[in-house]
Amino acid sequence: MENQIKLLISEEKNTITAEELAFFEAEGIAVSFCGKDGAIVSQEIEKLSPDVVLLDMFMTRTDAVGVLKSFQDKDEKPLFIVASSFDSDVLQKEVMSMGASYFVLKPYSARSLAVSVAQLYRTRNTPAVALRKDESSIELTVTQILHQIGVPAHIKGYHYLRDSIIMCVRTPDIINAVTKRLYPSVANKYETTASRVERAIRHAIEVAWDRGDVDVLNSYFGYTIHNGRGKPTNSEFIAMISDKLRLERKSAS
Repeated sequence: MENQIKLLISEEKNTITAEELAFFEAEGIAVSFCGKDGAIVSQEIEKLSPDVVLLDMFMTRTDAVGVLKSFQDKDEKPLFIVASSFDSDVLQKEVMSMGASYFVLKPYSARSLAVSVAQLYRTRNTPAVALRKDESSIELTVTQILHQIGVPAHIKGYHYLRDSIIMCVRTPDIINAVTKRLYPSVANKYETTASRVERAIRHAIEVAWDRGDVDVLNSYFGYTIHNGRGKPTNSEFIAMISDKLRLERKSAS
């Protein structure tokens, strides 16, 4: 297959089933393995020039942070994803500051990870104007924004936020009926309740405010993080991002 995404995983091949590999193949991803040895991972990156590398946080000789550090100043480097069985905001912030683009908790869903790899890589390599013009690319643009802001992809609120923003881009007036229309619509998709959607989104925003880059947050939310008000409400967060996207798409059309 042409234009496949080359993914290098720091695991032994026998840890991934044929069914799981099929999820990656379906997303146009060619997978190779190199084991949990950070020194070997670095060698394989130089040798294979993968597009994306899935690093296990804790490896022999050199851990994920060490690998990230060794490629931090290089112009040509892959997109790094770090996987860990240990959930820590401090750990996430450290690997993200070292250049990782994504943090995922183990055990992860191979199907979800394959989709995320494809979205992250193709979003990074697609011109922003093209993203705005193509209606089918809204999801990719929103995914990129949420990662920039610092919303962790492994929490439920991330998915609820993404769908809420997409709905508001396509149907602007739904933001005026958050509790009556927006939350129930998202809840229906995920077979949960509107109140759980509201709580999960609020939690996702709190996490982003705790670990996010202030400059990035300020570029999207301006005064809300500098005048003592703290984080925006759910509806403010969704409205600000969806409004920004709509304006950019309109100016690009």
